[in-house]
Amino acid sequence: MATLKGKSSLRIGGASGYWGDAALATPQLLSAGDLDVIVYDYLAEITMSIMARARAKDVNQGYAADFVTATLRQNLSQFAQQGVKIISNAGGVNPQGCADAIRALIKETGLDLKVAVITGDDLMDRAASFADQVVKEMFTGASFPDASSVSSINAYLGAFPIAAALDAGADIIITGRCVDSAVTLGACIHAFNWDKDDFDLLAAGSLVGHLIECGPQVTGGNFTDWESVGNIANIGYPIAEVLPDGTCTISKPGETSGRVSIGTVAEQMLYEIGDPQIYMLPDVACDFSNVTLAETGPDNVKVEGAKGHPPSHTYKVCATYADGFRAGIMTTFYGFDAEKKARTFAEAALSRARAVFRKFNAGDFTETSIEILGADSQFGDFRQVSDPREVVMKLGVKHPTAMGAGLLLKEVAGLGLATPPGLSIFSSGRPKPSPVMRLYSFLTPKDDIEIRIDLDGNPVPFHPPETASASHAITRPAEPDLPSDTQVSVPLIKLAWARSGDKGDKANVGVIARDPDYLPYIWSALSCDAIAARLAHFIDGDDKVAAVDRFFLPGTNSMNFLIDRVLGGGGVASLRNDPQGKGYGQIILATDIPVSKAIAERLS
Repeated sequence: MATLKGKSSLRIGGASGYWGDAALATPQLLSAGDLDVIVYDYLAEITMSIMARARAKDVNQGYAADFVTATLRQNLSQFAQQGVKIISNAGGVNPQGCADAIRALIKETGLDLKVAVITGDDLMDRAASFADQVVKEMFTGASFPDASSVSSINAYLGAFPIAAALDAGADIIITGRCVDSAVTLGACIHAFNWDKDDFDLLAAGSLVGHLIECGPQVTGGNFTDWESVGNIANIGYPIAEVLPDGTCTISKPGETSGRVSIGTVAEQMLYEIGDPQIYMLPDVACDFSNVTLAETGPDNVKVEGAKGHPPSHTYKVCATYADGFRAGIMTTFYGFDAEKKARTFAEAALSRARAVFRKFNAGDFTETSIEILGADSQFGDFRQVSDPREVVMKLGVKHPTAMGAGLLLKEVAGLGLATPPGLSIFSSGRPKPSPVMRLYSFLTPKDDIEIRIDLDGNPVPFHPPETASASHAITRPAEPDLPSDTQVSVPLIKLAWARSGDKGDKANVGVIARDPDYLPYIWSALSCDAIAARLAHFIDGDDKVAAVDRFFLPGTNSMNFLIDRVLGGGGVASLRNDPQGKGYGQIILATDIPVSKAIAERLS
């Protein structure tokens, strides 16, 4: 294939944001033509635990098999013909197995493509030693879980091994766990010869990776103004054109729907980050607070202004471990008093199950959750629906044993003829209990991780870059002046876009002013107290306000809120209807914001 070295710009397509993303992405990007690289991000913490269980049953599994059997099999000849490099973390917990399957496919098709596999992130063989060490969870300080309960342990590797594999001539690169943005940054480092100390450039490349790592979420997916993006069935996947100075332009293939605008790009920039001035990655500590966005044409947004600082001497490591079982069910009720009927039914099912526990002297549920969807249950004290005529009852429980969790499902079925009227169930059978997989995050020295690169059976020499001192002063930007002319209240959605996401048991909500004139009013109204009040029913613990942090990004007239203890454990450790906080931005957008009479008239 053609080399990426010396190119005046690098065109990178983002074809996958999670395991199960749309199969149409790759053909769409290939049809756009003139791409240098396509990147695929498959991994999340829960995905790693699922892959680990698959590998435990079959040592040949543990990776995104459909990446090989579908994506590559259907498009491999086009990759070769167009000279497109492929970089993916589809390797999961078995990157070598994934690479072997790809090499077999290449041999079958008779193409001349080189495959590199990067390993070293999998630390499962050190589970017992971590349990014996004084390892502390980086957010809660908890001790390492019982080693026998652990399913996966993976360090989040960076981009320099990917660049080294490209330097060695790889056409397809498969990694295990790396940070999501590394698959993009690695291509930039290789193409433009960025060095380990080029921190502003590394931060810019990381931002590019962050923007396209979730596929169409930067081209109109999950966008506040969702009706403006057109037919989502034909939504375009992102293309980033990166210059050697780190500046990039985000676009999408022609003849696709979707939208690339300041709003869509800003929402994705804030998605799932914490402090925007200390966004820690293995290769660089990023500062996105003064990033600027400019619409340079239809569906073209120029991104620049990221700053970088030295990274830490540690890798973030995430382990997943089993902690009992969960079970749950959704049913609908409609008619008069639908909400009351649904809650009565749920409480009766729990009461019956607990009666059985007492009879056999068994332990109670460790956690229960009842949410009545359609009755504004997600809005807490700010609900507006008082008498819904149709609702969905979501009932979930946790128990130390599968039998205990499954008892709830048995009792729900047993109440089927004793229910209040209006019950209906769309189901093909009774659901089954599933393991609760919890996330445990900690830091480990980079020197303790041995990274290996294999190019078709030949080792590629790799020496991790030495890390400079990670300490640097942070100067917080001046906050907007508080307005004094507030007279009329309008919903926040008229003033701003918002996007929310998750990290473990934390959630973030990014809020971007649609117009700089609106920013002071939004900042004044959306205090930590206001966010805590809106999400109080989700935040665990008594001190709700202490769980909320607020950060200002003047470059994009935006702010980011980081909320701790708000997802009930997060992922499959949570019984919540929204265990990843994906809808929290919608809750915040319903907040009334006092503005001046002039602004209210402008919005009318």
